[in-house]
Amino acid sequence: MKKTTRQAGQIRIIGGQWRGRKLPVPDSPGLRPTTDRVRETLFNWLAPSMVDARCLDCFAGSGALGLEALSRYAASATLLEMERGVAQLLQQNLATLKAANAKVVNTNTLSFLSQPGTPHDVVFVDPPFRKGLLEETLALLENNGWLADGALIYVESEVENGLPPVPVYWDLHREKVAGQVAYRLYHRQVQGEPDAGTD
Repeated sequence: MKKTTRQAGQIRIIGGQWRGRKLPVPDSPGLRPTTDRVRETLFNWLAPSMVDARCLDCFAGSGALGLEALSRYAASATLLEMERGVAQLLQQNLATLKAANAKVVNTNTLSFLSQPGTPHDVVFVDPPFRKGLLEETLALLENNGWLADGALIYVESEVENGLPPVPVYWDLHREKVAGQVAYRLYHRQVQGEPDAGTD
């Protein structure tokens, strides 16, 4: 009997230079692309900060968030994805879009964030649900230098878990619930004296 693979889905970019483009999404267990409605709200929140932002997508999955950011003229995006097949498809989608200012890293996100980081302006944290990854991810981002002063951090999590513990310098900027998903945007306060160097 011929083995058939289940048809992969698609994501649609909803704004910016690639608006309306549809891209394939692999059929991978636990992959739940952020819905169009949630993305629309999120990128309305982010609109004033998106152009020229350095973005980090911590659990890229379908790439819906990182690709949307690039479409809206982010300066760069790094997409972290542990599943090799998913990472390869993300790479292909970036090539299709000719997105030279983006890269996919096939890695365990917690291991990657455990290294000393480079500052990012916008960070997306949408881990697989019910795996206990959120709190450690947020702490690593803060403690290892992955966040620029004034960074915006998007966090998607299960409603039943309530507010995640976040670093002391983070303020809750926006918050909404869609079904079983809570999504929040945090603003990281500038710490200490302004840097005398260039930004």
